[in-house]
Amino acid sequence: MELRGKQKRFLRSQAHHLNPIFQIGKNGLNEEVLVQIAEALEKRELIKISLLQNTDEVAEDVATVLEAKIHCEVVQIIGRVLVLFKPSNKEKYQKISREVKTI
Repeated sequence: MELRGKQKRFLRSQAHHLNPIFQIGKNGLNEEVLVQIAEALEKRELIKISLLQNTDEVAEDVATVLEAKIHCEVVQIIGRVLVLFKPSNKEKYQKISREVKTI
């Protein structure tokens, strides 16, 4: 699902109050972290991830990997914080994606 400008703006406003639920540190982005991020996106649809200072990862590279591996949308990158969105497959978790579709 390719997001339009208004949809991204809405998602940024929804993500503003969220705290990052994942931190990528010196071990970098590995398979276990990818699985956990995918599971969190399935339940929450919108999450924040922060890159710690001791990591060698670059935010843009992490965003590219996440988009390729778990097919999510990177809504925003501010410094070392990424905002990710992926519509849930389960109807009971589709609160945000329903609102995004109406925009």
